[in-house]
Amino acid sequence: MNILSTRIIEGPNVHSYHPIVRVKLDIGKYEDIPSSEIAGFTERLTGLLPGLADHQCSRGYPGGFLERLIEGTYLAHIFEHVALELQCMAGYEVSFGKARGSGSPGVYDVVISYRNKGAAMQAVYEADQVLKAVLEERPVNIKKAVTSIQQAGEHNELGPSTAAIYRAALEKGIPVMRVADENLLVLGYGYKQKRIWATTTSLTGALATDLACDKGLTNKILTDGCIPVPYGIVVDSVEQAIEALKEIGKPVAVKPLTGNQGKGVTLEISSIAQVERAFQVAREYDEKVIVEQFVTGRQYRFCVINGKVEAVAERIPAYVVGDGRRTVTELVDIVNSDPNRGIGHEKPLTRIAIDAVAITVLAKQNYSPQSIPEAGKIVYIRENANLSTGGTAVDVTDVVHPVNKRLMERATRLIGLDVAGVDVVAEDITQPIREGTGAVIEINAAPGIRMHHYPSAGKPRNVAGAIIDSLFPDESKGRIPLVAITGTNGKTTVTRMISHIWQTAGRKVGMTTTEGIYIDGCCVCEGDTTGPASARTVLTDPVVEVAVLETARGGIVRAGLAFDKCDVGIITNITEDHLGQDGIEDLDGLARVKSLIIETVRPNGFSILNADDRYVTALAPRARGEIIYFSIEPDNIIIRRHLGIGGRAFFVRDNIIYTAKGKEAQAIASVEDIPITFGGIAQHNLQNAIIATAACYCMRVPVAFIHRGLSTFAENPGRLTVLPVRDFRVCIDYGHNPAGYQALVNTVKRMGASRLVGVIAAPGDRRDDVVINVGRIAGRGFDHIYVKEDDDLRGRKPGEVSKLLYKGVLEAGLASERIQMVLPEKEAVYAALANAHAGDLIVVFYEKYGDVFQTIQQFCQQCQEQNVEMIPAAVAGSGELLISGINAV
Repeated sequence: MNILSTRIIEGPNVHSYHPIVRVKLDIGKYEDIPSSEIAGFTERLTGLLPGLADHQCSRGYPGGFLERLIEGTYLAHIFEHVALELQCMAGYEVSFGKARGSGSPGVYDVVISYRNKGAAMQAVYEADQVLKAVLEERPVNIKKAVTSIQQAGEHNELGPSTAAIYRAALEKGIPVMRVADENLLVLGYGYKQKRIWATTTSLTGALATDLACDKGLTNKILTDGCIPVPYGIVVDSVEQAIEALKEIGKPVAVKPLTGNQGKGVTLEISSIAQVERAFQVAREYDEKVIVEQFVTGRQYRFCVINGKVEAVAERIPAYVVGDGRRTVTELVDIVNSDPNRGIGHEKPLTRIAIDAVAITVLAKQNYSPQSIPEAGKIVYIRENANLSTGGTAVDVTDVVHPVNKRLMERATRLIGLDVAGVDVVAEDITQPIREGTGAVIEINAAPGIRMHHYPSAGKPRNVAGAIIDSLFPDESKGRIPLVAITGTNGKTTVTRMISHIWQTAGRKVGMTTTEGIYIDGCCVCEGDTTGPASARTVLTDPVVEVAVLETARGGIVRAGLAFDKCDVGIITNITEDHLGQDGIEDLDGLARVKSLIIETVRPNGFSILNADDRYVTALAPRARGEIIYFSIEPDNIIIRRHLGIGGRAFFVRDNIIYTAKGKEAQAIASVEDIPITFGGIAQHNLQNAIIATAACYCMRVPVAFIHRGLSTFAENPGRLTVLPVRDFRVCIDYGHNPAGYQALVNTVKRMGASRLVGVIAAPGDRRDDVVINVGRIAGRGFDHIYVKEDDDLRGRKPGEVSKLLYKGVLEAGLASERIQMVLPEKEAVYAALANAHAGDLIVVFYEKYGDVFQTIQQFCQQCQEQNVEMIPAAVAGSGELLISGINAV
């Protein structure tokens, strides 16, 4: 058995709407050996993992998987359940999984759900080790395996504060993306997004943060604002610290000027020797140190969000209770064994450390780490009550006097923080704090909120929810209009048209296409950018007001979606393409993959489906939101039935694009006004225009802008781009599958040409029969053909694809003397141009648009240098719209 690869898929995917790890597993010789034929296997496995007996499996009841084991099931299926059970044992409750054949003998795709990425990856490794040990009858340490999964999970886990914010955002329907493995979250999309790092938000000002970090300036501002604070003096030497003690009077507190989390803080100092030691401790964190009046009382943390106190906790310094037998160090170890205590901020509580500060605090109580306190004796390890130094917290929100809440809200406003933790010492928090009865000790930026979510006693407070509410006060939930387009053909053109209409309406659009990523009309990344990584680039750009995402099959299969929900999901059509890849063997399988787009439409969104395509209409039961049908047929039966039940549809009749709901219809645009339809000649582009119309209309773009956008959409490079060259024309298109070829052939036949010349190719990763079919379509459609080959052979041998195309062309009946094999793309295009006749229409199916366009430019330049007459664009064709001149594209 061998793990060939693993892949984490975080967004909705073809296996699940939730995150999964996909494992490609080779089970080798066990391909035909069920568990029932492996002596003692089931007993050994369930002895190690008794929880497997509770797995339901496909039978839907506890014990179902155990029955399968006894009856006989196969190793890939068993691997799935072992990886799930190990995660459960490590504290990550998961239950979804599946194992499916990959098409190669003995190789399976095993899908396993997860809650923690690091834990899941380690569980996959441990499942492999456990199964190998069971098969080989070797001993295996399950406890060690589970511990390793827990450790991997802890390393990858969000901190408690960030995790609480993550959950709160999801509960409120706000999309969340984690940046790398940090505690940095992107909440929402585009210009409505907010970013938050722990509890520092997009609204947290740098000035306010710096003020809060400087205890001296904070005290000055609060003092001027009549907020009670301890008197303090900033010093930078031991001598100055001693003088400050004398001036302020005993006792004092000594802190680093810009410290946080209680680091380097020593409290209740009364002697010069103590000041000297405390100064050195504080100096480790900042060159400047503040010596201030020590305020007696209990320690509290007020959490203030957007100017309002949301929670108050009494903080209790880290301590142990003696038992008369164990040392202080041993008692600390017992406290630290609590599973809720971790290192730093990884868990609700922090482990207590015996360090220089702890030793000083113990010495003030006449103890050392090796001392054995008497039974029942409370021994403090820290004087400050920060959770980050091992303290605990008790919620007291409901008993705080309203005057004190208003006082802390005002203090926070003076500093300017949107999220603040105000440290207060007071004798009685239920009474108004006056001079001498309490003081504000610090105001903290980026305060931890775990004490409020996980108090040791009292009511948990949803501070994370309050933070989310402050960031997203309206009902948008951080979302922008998001359109996802998939299908076999037309995706790029539809994407461009929808984007153009939105831009016409004055919105900043982020767009992904097979040509690149565009932000507000500017290309920020060239190439095929139709996967989730490119979509994330758009969704995380803070200028984007509308996201229009071309979403290809490959990205969906391999990496899922970058978004949780879309407002509009579009399936243009389902035709023969990419079959035999990624386990997709037929059009039904291809349709199921592409249906993910309409399965993730929001409840109040729209699934736009092609009523002329039976594979698309069959997906209607999977669609979410309102189903909208479109058709280029004037009397499509699906649309008639849909309108009959009060549904909405878009169609063309008498050369007018209409929208109708029930019996009411509205004209949107004349086909004559839409350049890319070539007056209706280009039926595939007419379909694309109807789709774009439907998407924008459903998103409430005013009809005037839709009409204007359709009528001004002329730049669609590489999609039915027609150029006048000398005394003939050239059409450049990205047709790369049978349906694309047929659509273009149908269009150019109606353009009026003395001769149709094709420069053809096909991607190498298509099946032989598909490539041959492309050749047949070209052979039936063109009078003369140049067969070329893509530079990227996609696993094929040189000349292999071109021979298949040649075979198809011959089968269509085109004479061999009308077929030329010129494999390099540039050379094939140049040969077609050089041998063109007057009135020809040369159709180039390109791989690299830039190379083809450059070749045409060079040919035109040579014609000009040779004084060859160039016909004007106005008379280049028979009525169709042409790009005006070679430099206009």
